[in-house]
Amino acid sequence: MSQGTLYIVSAPSGAGKSSLISALLNDNPRYDMKVSVSHTTRAMRPGEEDGVHYHFVSVEEFQSLISQEAFLEHAQVFGNYYGTSRVWIEKMLNNGVDIFLDIDWQGAEQIRQQMPNSKSIFILPPSREELERRLTTRGQDSDEVIAKRMQEARSEISHYADYDYLIINDDFDVALMDIKAIIRAERMGQAKQASKYHAMIDELLAD
Repeated sequence: MSQGTLYIVSAPSGAGKSSLISALLNDNPRYDMKVSVSHTTRAMRPGEEDGVHYHFVSVEEFQSLISQEAFLEHAQVFGNYYGTSRVWIEKMLNNGVDIFLDIDWQGAEQIRQQMPNSKSIFILPPSREELERRLTTRGQDSDEVIAKRMQEARSEISHYADYDYLIINDDFDVALMDIKAIIRAERMGQAKQASKYHAMIDELLAD
C-alpha cells in the first residue's frame, strides 16, 4: 500500500478553501481522502457539529494537549487556538489515505518542517472587493470581524510563494477542476503507481 499524501490548503478567510475541499471529497469517491478535523477553542457556530467541523475544547484542554505534544501544529488566530492531531494524521497517511489540512500560513510552516513530503496549495480570491463581498454575504461575522479579516488577508496572501500550487477561485467549478488536476497528478507519480501496481509490473518484467 502506498503512503497517503498530506495536502496543506491555505487562503485568506472567505476565499473558498473549505467549500472547495468539501466539494473535492464529495466528487471523488474513487480516491480515499479525508479532511483533518482540527481542535479549536473558538465557540461553535450555528450548524456546526463537534467532531465533524472541529473538535471544540476549552483553553485548558488545548494547553494540556500542547504539553503532551499531541499536535503537528498549533497557532492562535483571532484570539482562538487551533491545532492538528499528530497521531490521527500519521495513522491515516500510513493507511494510504490522502489528508487535507485547512490551515493558515503559520500552521503550514510548522507542518512543512515536520512533514517535508507534504504538498501545499494556496487559494486566492480574484480581487479584494470580491473577498470582502464573500465575507459580508455569508453572514457569519460582524462588520468589525470582517474588517479585521480583510486586514489579515494581505498578510496571509503575502505567503503565497511558499506553496507548491496556486489556484485562483474566481469561478468555483474551474477552481475545483484545478484542485482535482493536482490530486490526479500526484496520484500518478511513479512511486505511488509502482507501489499500487507492483504485481503487474513484476509480471511484465518477468522472463
